Amino acid sequence: MNVLLTGSAGFIGSHIAEALAAAGHRVRGLDARPGVLDGEGADVRDPEAVARRLDGVDAVCHQAAVVGLGVDVFDLPRYASVNVQGTAVLLAEMSRAGVGALVLASSMVVYGEGAYTCERHGPVRPGPRSEEALRAGRFEPDCPACGRPVEPGVVGEDGPLDPRNVYADTKLAQEHLAASWARMTGGSVAALRYHNVYGPRMPRDTPYAGVAAIFRSRLLDGEAPLVFEDGAQRRDFVHVRDVARANVLALERLAAGPPGAPPGAPRGGLRAYNVASGEPRTIGEMARALAGAFGGPAPRVTGGYRLGDVRHIVARPDRARRELGFSPSVAFGEGMREFARQPVISS
Repeated sequence: MNVLLTGSAGFIGSHIAEALAAAGHRVRGLDARPGVLDGEGADVRDPEAVARRLDGVDAVCHQAAVVGLGVDVFDLPRYASVNVQGTAVLLAEMSRAGVGALVLASSMVVYGEGAYTCERHGPVRPGPRSEEALRAGRFEPDCPACGRPVEPGVVGEDGPLDPRNVYADTKLAQEHLAASWARMTGGSVAALRYHNVYGPRMPRDTPYAGVAAIFRSRLLDGEAPLVFEDGAQRRDFVHVRDVARANVLALERLAAGPPGAPPGAPRGGLRAYNVASGEPRTIGEMARALAGAFGGPAPRVTGGYRLGDVRHIVARPDRARRELGFSPSVAFGEGMREFARQPVISS
């Protein structure tokens, strides 16, 4: 296939470019930063630049985005411009060019809080945790009906969506735009909801970095990783090479027919997939594993918090395994040891 890869110079995009090339596909890049695939660089919000790169393309892998939860309210225009407007421009130009297959980089953040069960009320969706509760060290969400403790579970792709920060808002907007495009054009979309991605080339020295990058930056400076809350927040950490392979599998599945349907079925629609290891870890566990692989210092639990963070978000990745043939290949301990040894990449 001839594949247009947006965000090709980024952390995840650069790995996808390598995985696509290794699988025998021809990759054309589009990134605001100059790179090997991108020549002078181009903005996904520029219709003429997008149209030029779509010429002769069979499918698009859309990774270009402003990432991270956002720092303050003044981030809103940039997130909306790049993530939402950029996606709208891409979809319009794909329609003009007759390209009908899209793999979209989405995120676990579209779920908000994860899945929970109350002993009395069954499955429940806790609301955002209050600053008063966080300040008092009450980190676990309560049942919204009775206020009792709830038991965390795993989220599937058909669960309710409840974005709780600006990045999550724009990721869900991307999914909605892509679904509308698919309905209007008969195109097919695989929306890959990445969980906590880590690995080589993860940049440091940016306020928008993920938790693994932040911890590693402190270790590189000889400082202890600072773990928020009590460190018991549950996440799913998935290696970037596994994420890249999931993109290749999704693109190849789209070439065979729409995701979730037998090969040769009519095109049309969006299908979401959790891209995760399926083996949840706590933030504290991850910090200890990384510090141990790095040789210390040991993490320090601070009790601090960020409004908008969720407590537990753990995936059920069965659909990606069943329909795409995806299963993780990089074990957690192996991945953390490799990550600890990687050269530093500036943002």
